[in-house]
Amino acid sequence: MAELDEDRYRPAVPPRAACAYTGCYCEENVWKLCDYIRSRGERPVEEFYAVFISNERRMDYHVILLHVSSGEQNFIYDLDTELPFPCPFDMYSTEAFRLDDSLHPEFHRKIRMIRADLYLETFASDRSHVKDADGKWQKPPPSYPCIETADSKMNLDDFIGMNPRVGWGSVLPLSDFVRQFGRQTHLSCSVKAQ
Repeated sequence: MAELDEDRYRPAVPPRAACAYTGCYCEENVWKLCDYIRSRGERPVEEFYAVFISNERRMDYHVILLHVSSGEQNFIYDLDTELPFPCPFDMYSTEAFRLDDSLHPEFHRKIRMIRADLYLETFASDRSHVKDADGKWQKPPPSYPCIETADSKMNLDDFIGMNPRVGWGSVLPLSDFVRQFGRQTHLSCSVKAQ
């Protein structure tokens, strides 16, 4: 298994324990990582992407941060795994992405990639998706105010949805994502081609 070579790659955010984190709010956790990177100015924010992982039925979703590094390896920041933080892309794709073979095609995973600077400008959430029918929190919310833009208080569905004609960024099958950003060609065999 590949290991993080700390001499060659300097993480763009603080250690996992020092990052802003609220369980079940991965989209906001990644927004906070993007905001940290932008505010520090040590790395070009354009090297980073918010990555929404979902499917056509939108049955489930997760959000991670991709750093397209100038080195040989790209890196993933995922506050919800036990994998290294950051994690080399090839290690992450092997350990976290499982085969879609046993799933009906409408549940095959897709990726929506949004450059971090665009994500910071466009993402908004009033957190209503985490409230029940009576308006009570199903999961405790972050302590900071809701993220909103001048144009929107809630557009999370535009990011979770995998219709490329709606929302921001680009949408691609998981297998294409792994091929495009991984450096080990044999990994493309571990994800079903579509």
